[in-house]
Formats: sequence, structure tokens, C-alpha cells
Amino acid sequence: MALTAAKVEKLYRAHADPALAAPMRAYMRDQFAFFGIQRKTRDELDRSLTGDADPATLALACWKRPERELQYFAMKYLRKHVKELDASFLAVVEQLITAKSWWDTVDDLAAHVVGGLVARHPELAREMDRWARSDNLWLARAAILHQLRYKDRTDAARLFRYCRAHASDKDFFMRKAIGWALRVYSATDPDAVRAFVETTKLSPLSTKEALRKLGG
Repeated sequence: MALTAAKVEKLYRAHADPALAAPMRAYMRDQFAFFGIQRKTRDELDRSLTGDADPATLALACWKRPERELQYFAMKYLRKHVKELDASFLAVVEQLITAKSWWDTVDDLAAHVVGGLVARHPELAREMDRWARSDNLWLARAAILHQLRYKDRTDAARLFRYCRAHASDKDFFMRKAIGWALRVYSATDPDAVRAFVETTKLSPLSTKEALRKLGG
């Protein structure tokens, strides 16, 4: 039997907990509805779900539904199957990032799905350049964060270029992303990150985050 968003929704709805849904919704500034299912319980429920799905169909269907746990399920499915996705799937991820956008979905998609796609399909780096220039905060943030898991495979020049381009951005989420990406890369090349911070006018938040593991 095929795995569908409707099947996941039915299972989750049967285990909904309104008492937990309220604080989960509040934590996300009341932007999204929740079933009220915590991650550990969701993981247990997910093990009972069988069947395969077309990743794009499943993800887009989950995104159309109001409850946030369904978007979390879609991201989990994409992470699991990212090595099977071709380069064209980046267009689907762009739809997911720009719809119902918030850090909880954007950051996960950036690091685990976008990062995986670009690593396997290097030609997609051009799309990251486009995202980094986008007026959409979340696309630009995803471009900055997509190399979070690359370690010594990080294209440092590209990372620094993206961070420099948004260094004067006043948005909290952009400043945080810059600092976060630099902090993670500092574990691989601390001297390069320190030099970049010393020669780039970053916000105090970005600077503090970038140097957190370097004694700065």
C-alpha cells in the first residue's frame, strides 16, 4: 500500500493531544496548528507506517495540511531518501521553503535536503547563488546554511561570499544564520573564520555566534 499524507494524517489525528498542542502552537508564535504529538511519540508512530511514496507528492501534500507535525514527517521522509532525489527536486524544496516558512522547517531542509542535493549535484551551486541573492529571507538563509554538514568539503569562498553579502542585514534570522554557519565551519578551519570575522563588518550577534568556539 502506498504511503500518503492522508494515511499519516489519519494516524496522527488518532493520537492528537490538545493539551500538548496549545503550548507547541504558542512556541511557534501561534503561526501553525499542531496535533500535539511530541517527537518521541511521532517516531514511534512512524515505525508503523509502511509503503513507499513519491517524495514530491508526499511532501507537497503534507505542506498543504495545517498541522505542523505533517511537515515534520515530510522532512523526515526526505532526509531518509535524499540520496535518491535528482537535481530537479530542488525546485520542490524551494516551494517548501517559501511556504509556511519558519526556522523549524527551513533549517532542517537546508542542512539535510538542500545540502544533500547540492553535494550530489554540484551544478546546483548556481541555484544556491540565486537563493543567496533572493529577497526572500528564508531562501537566502537556506543558501547560507546548506553547507552546515559539509565540514572539510565546505566551499569556504562561497560561504564567506554569502555571509558578506548579508552582513548588513538587520533581520535576526539572517544575522543568526551567518553566525551559525561560521561557527560550524570554525570547527574545520578556525583560522579562516577568525580572519573573515576580523576583516568583515558583521553584526554583534553574527560575530558572537561565529567566534563562540574560538574564544571570541
